[in-house]
Amino acid sequence: MAAKKLGRPTDCLKDIDIKIRFDKGTADMLQECSDTMGITRAEVVRRGVRKMYDDLKK
Repeated sequence: MAAKKLGRPTDCLKDIDIKIRFDKGTADMLQECSDTMGITRAEVVRRGVRKMYDDLKK
């Protein structure tokens, strides 16, 4: 049995991987958002999904 990984504790386990294909323009926009906001590209995508989901509920 493998030993449990040690790391920073989290309240929201991110254990699902999703592969996304972007065109160059969209990838550049994602990178610019990441650089400007000082967050990871994954976090930019998470926030975008949350924003769109919230807009659905309005």
